[in-house]
Amino acid sequence: MTDASALPGRPRGTVASGPATARAVNVLAPNPSAMTLDGTNTWLVSEPDSELAVVIDPGPPDEAHLRAVVTAAEQAGKRIALTLLTHGHPDHAGGAGRFAELTGTKVRALDPALRLGDEGLAAGQAVRVGGLELRVVPTPGHTADSLCFHLPADRAVVTGDTILGRGTTVVAHPDGRLGDYLDSLRRLRSLTVDDGVHTVLPGHGPVLEDAQGAVEYYLAHRATRLAQVETAVENGFSTPEAVVAHVYRDVDRSLWPAAEWSVRAQLEYLREHGLIPGAEPF
Repeated sequence: MTDASALPGRPRGTVASGPATARAVNVLAPNPSAMTLDGTNTWLVSEPDSELAVVIDPGPPDEAHLRAVVTAAEQAGKRIALTLLTHGHPDHAGGAGRFAELTGTKVRALDPALRLGDEGLAAGQAVRVGGLELRVVPTPGHTADSLCFHLPADRAVVTGDTILGRGTTVVAHPDGRLGDYLDSLRRLRSLTVDDGVHTVLPGHGPVLEDAQGAVEYYLAHRATRLAQVETAVENGFSTPEAVVAHVYRDVDRSLWPAAEWSVRAQLEYLREHGLIPGAEPF
């Protein structure tokens, strides 16, 4: 068994519902899969002495899970005052409408189509509820609407699918773009260097204790994959499907469709930068 402290980002180990930091509690959704790992982490965030809480990513449209989030808040003596979304994928946002009904909250997101209420979210914006402060960090790449939320008081960042607690994430082409994703990882690295962020509260998988190590690992992984894809094209693997079969041949085939999204994003990036021939989008 590998020591968790030796793994990228220093994951805590098992994933379970419960406190993660002084201000963040996880309520794990019952939707495990190859893509969602142990399930979606729904984050209940509040100041310890406040009666108000914020929920980030209520999760899939699972009634029992949504009610479990409400119960977790009630048992802590808190009322949910606001719902935030990291992005619009159904495993994070699919239950947002029903959750808003259960809690009477507004839903704020970058994508206007996901909002319930007049207010959206913008880069650098501070969201304040009951003394809690969350800062909006734009992190497009996994999807165009991806956001992270910086929790300064805990030196933590809620990352949605931009950084996972285990493995690496998908650049969901064509909505997601590799250039944007690399810029987003560098933005998160700046949080670890300039703002002292050390804890990652991911959308899936365990909490990470070494945020900077996780970001550096992701950047190195992306550079390696990009080089592998470029080499594959040079060796005659000219379609996304062929590149996936070659570069991801040691990966579980059930993950190949998702890998193809990332490969298409990488091929597009390589073409845009003149590193492989062609002008047509993938």
